[in-house]
Amino acid sequence: MKRIIAFVFGFACLVAAEDFDLLISGGRLVDGTGNPSFLGDVAVKDGKIQAIGRLRGRSARLLIDATGKVVAPGFIDIHNHSDDTILVDGRAHSMVRQGVTTMIFGEGGSAAPSAQFPRFADYFSEVERRGVSTNIASYVGSSQIYTFIRGYKSGPPSAEELRRMQQKVREAMEDGALGVASSLSGPPGSWIDTDTLVALCEVAASLGGIYSTHLRTEGQGVFESVAEALEIGRRARLPVDIIHLKIADHKLWGRMPELVAVLAQARARGQEVEANVYPYRAGQNNLSSIIPPWAHEGGPQALIARLKDPGLRKRLESEILQGIPGWYNHYLATGSWEGMLLVRLSHPAYRQYEGKRMDEVIRQMGLSPLETLFRLLIENKGSVPTIYFHHSEQDMQYALKQPFVSVGSDGAAVATTGPLSEGHPHPRWYGTFPRLLGRYVREEKVLTLEEAVRKMTSANAAKVRIYDRGLLRAGMAADITVFDPAEIADLATYEKPHQYPRGIEYVIVNGTVVIRQGEHTGAKPGRVLRGPGSKAGSLKTVGAQQNWLSAGAETWAFALFRQ
Repeated sequence: MKRIIAFVFGFACLVAAEDFDLLISGGRLVDGTGNPSFLGDVAVKDGKIQAIGRLRGRSARLLIDATGKVVAPGFIDIHNHSDDTILVDGRAHSMVRQGVTTMIFGEGGSAAPSAQFPRFADYFSEVERRGVSTNIASYVGSSQIYTFIRGYKSGPPSAEELRRMQQKVREAMEDGALGVASSLSGPPGSWIDTDTLVALCEVAASLGGIYSTHLRTEGQGVFESVAEALEIGRRARLPVDIIHLKIADHKLWGRMPELVAVLAQARARGQEVEANVYPYRAGQNNLSSIIPPWAHEGGPQALIARLKDPGLRKRLESEILQGIPGWYNHYLATGSWEGMLLVRLSHPAYRQYEGKRMDEVIRQMGLSPLETLFRLLIENKGSVPTIYFHHSEQDMQYALKQPFVSVGSDGAAVATTGPLSEGHPHPRWYGTFPRLLGRYVREEKVLTLEEAVRKMTSANAAKVRIYDRGLLRAGMAADITVFDPAEIADLATYEKPHQYPRGIEYVIVNGTVVIRQGEHTGAKPGRVLRGPGSKAGSLKTVGAQQNWLSAGAETWAFALFRQ
């Protein structure tokens, strides 16, 4: 009798068990391939997508009615700077509230190698210990490697220094870095020569990595800078992704079709080169980027000492106002002091100028333009993050429409309250992905909805060889974003950037709901996604590759396997 009762009880429990953990029903599925959308349901169990289609009658512990909404793969931010901010608050508010489920870190700088994190294994362990709401991955920065070995000084490395730099790249790749990234427009990146970059990239290439680059100049000389990036890719035999492709000099506006043609021709010859953009006509750098490269050698304190030196004032003024051959001068590229907006000032007496244009600050301080520039840098530790209005809307849109150009924010995860609400950041930190879907899809129809989603999902996953995300397919990780296509919009502005977007209703990361009806649940289900060279285990599994092949987007499947 006891056995019969136990059997009946067990059978009843089995019958009563839910089919899935989560069922999203009735949504318009935009699957990430770029193919036409369709109505259907998405089922999730054990952190993975279990089924897609008409799933009426099936049960789940949590039901989401997506009628009238778009269900898409979670957005993958290919260019993100949240390395530090997620250690302050792992909830990554301004990113996950945009629908971002994976953030890719690393440019010239990266979290490792550093004094705090000698290896990426140390950084990744700390992120996992603290918890994070999105998945994260990272490149290793060429400037990070350069200064870790050589210090803050110009000139090519010695043979021994180069060997040590290459070893650090190898360690980073084995710890899970995706490849090498560079930022070459200012020191210390501008001190790294092409041959050194090739040598670092060769190590990354041997472990399946790619090269992601902020060009040496995006203004006068941008065509030569693209040629250098292509040369590095050819010589090191690895794919190239150009960070925020733009022409950032008002004198060259309108020449984006020529620049795109250079990349298209390289692709036609068989070279693996792609690019990304953010949907704004302003970028962010530092007010110190107006100071010539030689004045930066030795670090911030040496820079401040030179700015205080009356004997150097005439040379500095001349080079800032007239330029130096081969140096990307942000002042000349922007064309006016009005084209600069101050983001953050560390000195309390100067915080009144946050969010103001440089021409207004000059008037309020009552000093000459260059004296104002020097004073701001001297009193704020040599660093004043600044937004530069230096490229055109027309050029940005032309680049955005190219099939080999994806989307990244170039922002960081911050919040509207707490310690990460300070300063006056670029609005892209809060609005990149909703802006693309609201302004450039719904309002201006620059892109179709399906193509925009592809540029934010599978296109970015393909670049960095993340094979288990970026598509709505059974067997893929359950990273999903649900949004209202009629309402989605960015609310952050240059004047008032600390505003979350509207229209993002649900965000699911690894099967766990992080955003529910527009509000953060506090969940931190994110994982560290390690690259193909990782000793901890590669993402390039046969099963995941088969999912990509079955996606029906042959071009993108080919992109994954062409290496």
